[in-house]
Amino acid sequence: MQADKTTLSDLSIFHSEEEQSVFNHINFTTTIGGKEWLRYLLSHPLNDLQKINETQQTLKLIIRHVANWPTIVTNGTVMVVEKFYDTPIEDIPHHPNPVNANLYRFINPHDFSFIKYSVTHFIDFCIGFRQLLDVLDNDQEKPALLDHLLTQVKHLTNTPIIEKMMVWDKQQKPSTIHILTLGYYLRKNFKAQALELIDIFSKLDAYYGMAMACQKLGFTFPEIQKTNTPFIQARNLYHLLLSNPVSYNVELNQQTNFQFLTGANMAGKSTFIKAVGVSVYLAHIGMGVPAESFQVSLFDGLLSNIQVEDNISRGESYFFNEVQRIKKTIVKINDGRLWLILIDELFKGTNVQDAMKCSTAVIEGLRKMKNTLFILSTHLYEIGEGLKQFSNIRFNYFETHVDDGQLVFSYQLQEGISNDRLGYLILKREGVVAMLEQL
Repeated sequence: MQADKTTLSDLSIFHSEEEQSVFNHINFTTTIGGKEWLRYLLSHPLNDLQKINETQQTLKLIIRHVANWPTIVTNGTVMVVEKFYDTPIEDIPHHPNPVNANLYRFINPHDFSFIKYSVTHFIDFCIGFRQLLDVLDNDQEKPALLDHLLTQVKHLTNTPIIEKMMVWDKQQKPSTIHILTLGYYLRKNFKAQALELIDIFSKLDAYYGMAMACQKLGFTFPEIQKTNTPFIQARNLYHLLLSNPVSYNVELNQQTNFQFLTGANMAGKSTFIKAVGVSVYLAHIGMGVPAESFQVSLFDGLLSNIQVEDNISRGESYFFNEVQRIKKTIVKINDGRLWLILIDELFKGTNVQDAMKCSTAVIEGLRKMKNTLFILSTHLYEIGEGLKQFSNIRFNYFETHVDDGQLVFSYQLQEGISNDRLGYLILKREGVVAMLEQL
């Protein structure tokens, strides 16, 4: 599924302040390598239904066996194994014996301590892979994605020395000869295999992190269908970055492919749009989504128009960049494929009359594209009446009411068009009017 950098930023998939990102929220990996692989997987939504299903099956399998997931391999373990190959040391005897082994230990005490420390962690690393194979390889529902990784592990560890390390008794302390024998082999004959095993472990850790996010955050695995027309059907969908979210029901399809949202500022329009976008995005990387149930078509692309900015250095105004974003969107989605388009507060960068005219023209044009679903919010309530002639536009709003001079937001999605005019009330509530009167 295509999604450009603007969309990833709009949906906070990644964020300059990482704690505010979806990535950070779902990161339950245990290693630095796993975190980077999770970043990669989250950056590359899938467009192949089989791969999405295989990812879902992998996460479900990990969740089934999480109680037996090996904990012996830590981020420190992986770092020690990597450092073992990057640190210069005196050459280890090719065939250690009581004489040359003890001589090496006496002459190179720091190198020997480093080798011993590294070998001990390498044994843990190998034991961890043995435990992973024991946990995952015997599952009858093992998907091809996972089977391929485990087959690689078995191939890379198919040597007598590594097999011995995989079943090492941790109560048995290796002798000086053992340490140097293992150190020599690992250093001279196993570097490429070790680095490949680290990469595989990082991938498995990324999938483990995704699985733990689904389990700990209570996500539901979506049902994704490859169809000729787009649709989204969700029950109790919510935004995963909110601590106390309100849930929504969503239903969009070819017959009603355009959702026209209105409501006061802070009423919940942007949150709703982002909640839908994030869930569709997560579905296309094979993850669960924050909803009670979620059915969705396999989309070819997802584009958003939420946080448009001006560009002073290029002399481009906010409105100009809004127009350019819409233009690029039209060019992209005019390809017959399935798209989801999210637009928040269209044409904020011009006067009201211009904005109304431009918004009406854009909506009347876009709503004709049956291969695409649109969710659009606007503060231009007046244009809604003229759009009611189109049967494929659904009108929803977020209600707001005033209680004892205070704004109350229910964040509940209602049918119809809002008629709230609360800007002056907010200005007055915040004391701005009083301050101006005292000038």
